[in-house]
Amino acid sequence: MKIAQIAPLIESVPPRLYGGTERIVFWLTEELVRQGHEVTLFASGDSITAAELVPCTREALRLNPLVKDPIPYYMLMLDKVRRRAHEFDVLHFHIDHLHFPLFRDIASRTVTTLHGRQDLPDLPPLYFGFSEMPMVSISHSQRKPLPQANYADTVYHGLPTELYKPIFQPRGGYVAFLGRISPEKRLDRAIEIARSFGVPLKIAAKIDKVDEAYFEETIKPMLDGPGVEFIGEINDAQKSAFLGEALALLFPIDWPEPFGLVMIEAMACGTPVLAFRKGSVPEIIDDGITGRIVDTMKEAVVALPQVLAMDRRAVRRRFEQRFSVTRMANDYVSIYRGLLQRAPAREWQKIAQVPDLETIEAI
Repeated sequence: MKIAQIAPLIESVPPRLYGGTERIVFWLTEELVRQGHEVTLFASGDSITAAELVPCTREALRLNPLVKDPIPYYMLMLDKVRRRAHEFDVLHFHIDHLHFPLFRDIASRTVTTLHGRQDLPDLPPLYFGFSEMPMVSISHSQRKPLPQANYADTVYHGLPTELYKPIFQPRGGYVAFLGRISPEKRLDRAIEIARSFGVPLKIAAKIDKVDEAYFEETIKPMLDGPGVEFIGEINDAQKSAFLGEALALLFPIDWPEPFGLVMIEAMACGTPVLAFRKGSVPEIIDDGITGRIVDTMKEAVVALPQVLAMDRRAVRRRFEQRFSVTRMANDYVSIYRGLLQRAPAREWQKIAQVPDLETIEAI
């Protein structure tokens, strides 16, 4: 099968540090190549892949201080994709919805993975106006705000099973927080949980510019005092030891998390997870096997000893059963084939009629 993967340009594929979407695109692309598919990756020029790389910028946009607006670069990339669209059986987009107007006439040869939250007020008219565009959700929870959208399927993320070496007898003596510092990730909760239980907390996290004020005003004052260590951003090589030596991962989110990649990264290391019942958490965590799911801070403090005592070999086994990159790639290949089987009936050569503005505003 000839497959195009269209990646975000903000980070390289794979990203050097933080970047969940770009990691998924990388692992999916490499696994599809390993399975014998002809894959072309549209991404930044500093990306590394076994597929054919079509560089759409010289480097990841986040690394170029001269870039103020990413949209022009995405327009140039989409023009490249459109010019070569006839070469592919399927075009798989990972860039939100920017491509919808240019590719609606061949919608049945495209699929769009939704990597972000879907509870935003401006999305219903967009999905109504481009209802022919097939989409993939990364959890069933992600669909709840827009249950009538054109979903081809739900595909959980997956990792290469050899990416992280599990550690079954950790010696770190700490609990971990990994990801991004922002109000919805609730690092403040993680600090309070660790201090209430009396266990050290290590924090490996990125601070986006938009969250700098939150960090300075809310989080930074909480870092003073014993038992809390802020490390900063880490790469995949560092992540294996950081998660593997941790007694548990704290995931005390307060938002509709679409997936939560760090949860399965921890599981791959054999590390159990203490998570709050939000978004995809009940789908990803097998309560009592790979972690515990709680609703309140009080429950979290009570549940933490149970999490620390969990069988780390069972955590790793469940990761291998549910979240391998092979399973993820196979799921996507099934979607690609299903789209192609139905394509003639959809008459994808015809440009769909655009709904009038009054119809869109009525929903």
